[in-house]
Amino acid sequence: MSKSKEIEDAGLIQFWSTPIDELTRKLDANFNGLSGQEARRRGREDGPNRLSSIKEQSSLSLLLNQFKSPITIILLFAACLSMFLGEATNTFIIFFIIMASAGLSFWQELGARGAVRDLLSVIKIKTSVTRNGALIEIPIEEIVTGDVISLRAGDIIPGDCRIINSKDLFIDEASLTGETFPVEKSDQLVSADAPLAKRFNSLFMGTHVVSGLATALVVYTGIKTEFGEITKHLSSTVVETDFEVGVRKFGYLLMEVTSILVITIFAINIYFHRPVIDSLLFSLALAVGLTPQLLPAIISINLSHGAKNIAKKKVIVKKLSCIENFGSMNVLCADKTGTLTEGSVQVREFMDWQGIRSNKTQLYSYLNSYYETGFKNPIDGAIIDSAKLDISPYTKADEIPYDFIRKRLSIVINSPSGHIVITKGAFQNIIECCTKIEVGETSFKDIQECRSDLVKRFEHLSKQGLRVIAIAYKNISEITRIEKDEECGLIFLGFITFYDPPKEGIIDTISSLKKMGITLKMITGDNRYIAADLGEKVFSRTPKILTGKEMHAISDEALVHRVNAVNIFAEIEPNQKEKILLALKKSGNVVGYMGDGINDASALHVADVGISVNTAVDIAKESADIVLLDKDLNVLMEGVKEGRRTFANTLKYILMASSANFGNMFSMAGASLFLPYLPLLPSQILLTNLLTDLPEMTIASDNVEKETITKPRKWDLKFIRKFMIRFGLLSSVFDFATFGVLLFLLKADKIQFRTGWFVESVVSASLIVLIVRSPNSIFKSRPSRYLLAAVLLTGMMTLLIPISPLAGVLGFEKLPFGYIAVLLGLVLCYIVSAEMLKRFFFRHAKLRKG
Repeated sequence: MSKSKEIEDAGLIQFWSTPIDELTRKLDANFNGLSGQEARRRGREDGPNRLSSIKEQSSLSLLLNQFKSPITIILLFAACLSMFLGEATNTFIIFFIIMASAGLSFWQELGARGAVRDLLSVIKIKTSVTRNGALIEIPIEEIVTGDVISLRAGDIIPGDCRIINSKDLFIDEASLTGETFPVEKSDQLVSADAPLAKRFNSLFMGTHVVSGLATALVVYTGIKTEFGEITKHLSSTVVETDFEVGVRKFGYLLMEVTSILVITIFAINIYFHRPVIDSLLFSLALAVGLTPQLLPAIISINLSHGAKNIAKKKVIVKKLSCIENFGSMNVLCADKTGTLTEGSVQVREFMDWQGIRSNKTQLYSYLNSYYETGFKNPIDGAIIDSAKLDISPYTKADEIPYDFIRKRLSIVINSPSGHIVITKGAFQNIIECCTKIEVGETSFKDIQECRSDLVKRFEHLSKQGLRVIAIAYKNISEITRIEKDEECGLIFLGFITFYDPPKEGIIDTISSLKKMGITLKMITGDNRYIAADLGEKVFSRTPKILTGKEMHAISDEALVHRVNAVNIFAEIEPNQKEKILLALKKSGNVVGYMGDGINDASALHVADVGISVNTAVDIAKESADIVLLDKDLNVLMEGVKEGRRTFANTLKYILMASSANFGNMFSMAGASLFLPYLPLLPSQILLTNLLTDLPEMTIASDNVEKETITKPRKWDLKFIRKFMIRFGLLSSVFDFATFGVLLFLLKADKIQFRTGWFVESVVSASLIVLIVRSPNSIFKSRPSRYLLAAVLLTGMMTLLIPISPLAGVLGFEKLPFGYIAVLLGLVLCYIVSAEMLKRFFFRHAKLRKG
C-alpha cells in the first residue's frame, strides 16, 4: 500500500494542525530526507506528481482516434453491411483504403508527439530536495510524499507541504485562493478548523515563493493536493489562439457544405431508384473526400515540424498552438537587462553621499551581498566580483530577504566592533528608512537637511545611464532575529553605481525586428533617467516614456489610446505590466512578453505569447509558452521566422483542401445526377482521397518565400472563402470538361469513364499543389524536394494503377494512349489556367489590402 493511501486510510487530512514530529512519523519520513530507493518505490506506487490524473495517450488510443470521425464510423458500418450482402471484394478495398489512410495519419502524429516530448524534456522544472542526506535537484514530477524540500524566491511549490522552518517566507497563493497580495508563512501550528487561506504553516501545490526561504515536508502530491481536488471538478478551459478559432470555423464551413451536399445526393440517388447501399456508400465516400479529416494531423505535423526547426534556433515551444501567435506577433515587450543590454552588470563605483569613492560603502555592500541567501540577482554577483575582500572577522546573524514590495535587503552582521544591520536597495526605498546621513567617519546629519542633495545626486548619476542603488546601516544590540518593522532609523551611507552596456548589434537587431513588422517596447522598473539614456542609444531617437506614476493618474481607456505611441514604460510596478499588455491587446495588437523574473508570471499569462529563458526562475518558465535557451533577441527573431513558416505551410493545406479536392468532389456529386451510373465507385473515391493526401503530408517540409515571413500574418477566413470559391469553380469547370471529353469525344464506356476520371482527378489535384503553394510563379518559387517527390510519385502511381494487376479488383482498366494524352492535355490546360487565376487573385487581394 502506498504511503499516501495509508495517510488517507488513517484520516490524516489536517496536517496543518499536527505537530511536525508526529507528522514526520506518520509519513515514515525524516528531516535528512528519504533514501533514493524509498523515493522510487513511492513514485511507482503513487505515480507521477502531476495535477492531472490523465496519462499521456497511449499509441493504441492514438490509433483508434483516427477512426473517431462520425462519417468514418458510418462508412465502416455501411461497408460491413455491404459485405453481409455479398460484396466482399468491394468491402475489402474500402477497409484497406481506410486503414491505409488512418495508418499514415497515425504514423505522422506519433512522430510529432515524440518530437514534442523530447523538446519539453529540455526545460523541465526542477526543485531542490534532500535525498540520502544530500541536497539535489530533481524534476517536480519525481517529488513524492515524505520528501523534504528546500525553497527560495521564484520556486514553484511541488506539492501540499508542511513548513519545517522558514525565514521571511511570502507565498503568492492567488492561483488557489484569489488573494492578491503575497501571504506570509511560518512554522507555527494552526487550529484544525482553520480555512485554507488561514493555514499559514502550509504550502500548496501550484503556488510559488515570492520571497524568503523555507524547508518543508511534502504531505500530498498530484491529484491528492488541494489544487488536484479542484481540477477533478473543473474542466479546464484552454483559451484558443486566433489560428485555432479560424481552423475550427473553416472545419465547420466545410462540414456544413458537406452535410447538405451528401444528404441531397443520397436523396436524389434514392429517387432515381439506385441501390440503397451503393448510394449510401457513394454519399459517405464523397463526405470523406470533402471533409478535411486530415486537417488535425496536418496541423499537428506542421506545428511539431516547426517546433523542431525552432528548437534548432535555441527556442523551445511548450505549447504548439502558440507557434501561430508567435509568427503573428507585432509587438514585443521586454525588460532591458540581458535583452537590450549585455546582461553582465558591472560595478562602476562605491561612493559616499557626495559621490566620493568610499571603502566603507564597498565593505558594507560586499557583506550584504555575500551573506544574502534569498533570490540571487546580477547586482549581488557584480558586487562580489568587484573585489575579493577579507571578511573573516564578520559573521552573519540574520537576514530579511529582498522582495518586490520593500525593494531592499537587510543583513545582520556580527563584527569586531559590534552588531550592524546593513540594508541596500532602491534609492527611494532606502531613504524612507533613514533618519540620519553619515557625513564623516564619526559625524552625522539629519537626513532631511541633505535630502534634496541626495535626490539631485541620484538623478545626476541616473542620467549618465548608471543604475544606482543606495546602502544604509545602523548599529544595534545583540539579537538573534530581525523583523521587517526594524528596518527603520537607518544611517544613509552612500551609493553603488552599476553599468550594463547596450548589447552589441542591438540597434541592428531592433531595426530587423521593425522590418519584420515587430515593434519593441521596453518595460522596466528602473527610473526614467536610466531608461531614457538607454532608449536614446538603442532606439536611435528620443523615446516616448510613460512612468508607473503617470499610469496611476490615467484611466484604462486612456492607456489604450496612448500605449501604441509609447516606446518605454519606466518605474513600472509588477502589477502594472499586466495593464500595459491588456491595453496593447485591446488596441488590436498580437503581444509578446519576454520575462524571467518572479514578478513576470502574470504578464506572461496575459500576453498572447509568453516568452521566458531557460535561466529564468521556475514560475516564469512554467508560465511561459516559449522558452529561449539564450536570452537574445536574435534568437527570438529566428524563432518568429520559423513560426511564420509554420503558419504559411499550414495555410497551404487549407488552400489545397478548399480548391482542387473540393472542386473534384463537388463535380463528382453533380455528375452522379445525370449519369446512369455512379461516376466513381465508393472504393475509387476513397482511393482518390488517399492518393491526393500523400503530397499534402509533406507540406511541413516545403520552402517558404522571404516575403511571407517579413510581416506578421493573421488567420483570414474571408480570404480562404474567396480562394475556395474561385479555385473550386475553376476545378469544377475542368471537371465537367473532362466529363464531356470522356462521354462525347472519346465515347468512353462506364469502366473507361471511371478510369479516365480517376486519372485526371488525382493527377490534377496533385499538380495543383505546386500552383497554390505560393503566390509567386511556379517557375520562381521552388517546392521542397520532399513535396516535389511526393507529387511526382503520386502522379506515377495514378498512371500505373490502371495497368497493374490491381486494376480489375479496383474496377479500372487499361486506357488507350490517346485517352491518356487527351486527359493529360486537359490537366495541362487546368494548371495553366490555375496559374493565371492565381496571379490575378493575389494581385487583386494585394491591391485591396493596400
